Amino acid sequence: MAHSTGFEAPDFYGIDELLTEEQKLVRASMRAFVNREISPIIEEYAQRGAFPKSLARKFGEMGAFGPTLPTEYGGGGLDAISYGLMMQEIERGDSGMRSCVSVQSSLVMWPIYAYGSDEQKRRFLPRLATGEWLGCFGLTEPDHGSNPAGMQTSFVEHDDYYLLNGSKLWITNAPVADVAVVWAKNEQGRVRGLLVERGMDGFSTPEIHGKWSLRASATGELVFQDVKVPRENLLPGADGMKGPLRCLDQARYGIAWGVVGAAMDCYDSARRYALERQQFGKPIASFQLVQKKLAEMLTEITKAQLICWRLGVLKNEGKATTAQISLAKRSNVEMALNVAREARQMHGAMGISGEYPIMRHLMNLESVVTYEGTHDIHLLILGNEITGIPAFK
Repeated sequence: MAHSTGFEAPDFYGIDELLTEEQKLVRASMRAFVNREISPIIEEYAQRGAFPKSLARKFGEMGAFGPTLPTEYGGGGLDAISYGLMMQEIERGDSGMRSCVSVQSSLVMWPIYAYGSDEQKRRFLPRLATGEWLGCFGLTEPDHGSNPAGMQTSFVEHDDYYLLNGSKLWITNAPVADVAVVWAKNEQGRVRGLLVERGMDGFSTPEIHGKWSLRASATGELVFQDVKVPRENLLPGADGMKGPLRCLDQARYGIAWGVVGAAMDCYDSARRYALERQQFGKPIASFQLVQKKLAEMLTEITKAQLICWRLGVLKNEGKATTAQISLAKRSNVEMALNVAREARQMHGAMGISGEYPIMRHLMNLESVVTYEGTHDIHLLILGNEITGIPAFK
């Protein structure tokens, strides 16, 4: 029996009272979708290490792709808090599913909208919004993760195309993507964005197998061997590292909300298990140490919810900074990992079973704590903000 059914979301500080009716409706719709479409199948897909590609179109129908973008391009025209609540619910279902949606929305559709030409927006965004096309984001390389500015992927300008060479690694959606937003250096060493489409000669997307984390997510490489990219596929509005870094801000914001959903699912499962599980003739929820764990889980989830809400308000006002987003991403992922670990212990041996979502969440979060800026890199982003001295150069 998967214990994600009958989920009750904790809201100890009445944060619902701070939400608009539209925001609550968005959350309720996505919660029902997750209960109907993700929770019943996700354990089996994770066990097999397979990506449920049929969900792409369903995510599109739900408006999960590009929900904050204008409706003229297929987006939902929603605010940042509505987007965050969607990510929270999807990650309650599975971090890999939220990763798929985050990449599509924040790292593919957003840069095309923010940096693309009118023609690029009209051509790509509506298809990505419906889930007809999936996209991926090519920044991380085999030898350049936390230091993306050291990238070696590069392109040379020709009369009517760019010749692209290099590779990217650990790319979510790569094996199933129809288009890749690829960051590469031009002959002057400037980082630019290119839209590389499946079917272009010399472009391949080998899948990475054998993962213990994000097993239901499609992860792979992007390999470019003399790929001819048409000139019209260059993103005109992105020039320099600020281009991809602004994309990462969008994705990290969604992660900060998403992991709260994973933590909620672990907490809810642990609370109910503690009330049901009998030891020494009474439910384990009656023991002090179990109550201590539940109280600490609820406290940390409540703090994370408040961080998300305030960050969402700042984002809606156009005031959210990179450092504020880094604080939220780092703090909330750490919180979710700690909650998942405590929940795993509270479930005893059942905690490692696919009958409960705990171990899957725990393994997934081990990736989330690393991607979109590692735990330590976010510390240094905050340290730079505090002292004015960059310690990662």
